Amino acid sequence: MNNKTLLENLRCIPDFPKKGINFRDVTTLYKNAECMKIMLDEMYELYKDKGITKIVGVESRGFVMASALAGKLGCGVVLARKPGKLPATVIKESFSKEYGVDIVEMHLDSIDENDVVLIHDDLLATGGTAKATYKLVKHFNPKQIYMNFIIEITDEGLHGRDLFEGIVDVTTLMVV
Repeated sequence: MNNKTLLENLRCIPDFPKKGINFRDVTTLYKNAECMKIMLDEMYELYKDKGITKIVGVESRGFVMASALAGKLGCGVVLARKPGKLPATVIKESFSKEYGVDIVEMHLDSIDENDVVLIHDDLLATGGTAKATYKLVKHFNPKQIYMNFIIEITDEGLHGRDLFEGIVDVTTLMVV
């Protein structure tokens, strides 16, 4: 898709959060009404006919578009959060990122076997966060799982998409 307006408004911050990481800052897309509309419209077109019943937004930038799209699709939102942020019983999965190890949690009553789930996050790089979230969602044995990201990073030798080849349908709005 690589919409020109989105690419022009995406801020890149070198050496953040540590040297060697070229951080893609989606907050510049979120603050721009035109970019928000473009992203929401593109995501809606991708998923309007998939029967999505729940969107899992991944902490924290994934919450923004997950919530916006859920409103447009008429489905629920489930939060995949860092440890200690959810008040009820949770399941958890640990994972490695480009710059450390982390854990993602979801409420144990988030999803059921009748759900069609879209996992959404802001970016796909190494795929660690996405894979952990996918494993959590898979625990619930939903009818179908899809994955969507605003940005897929491939220009730094990152191949997160490869983790899902033949397993789940992955879409992205931009590839950089």
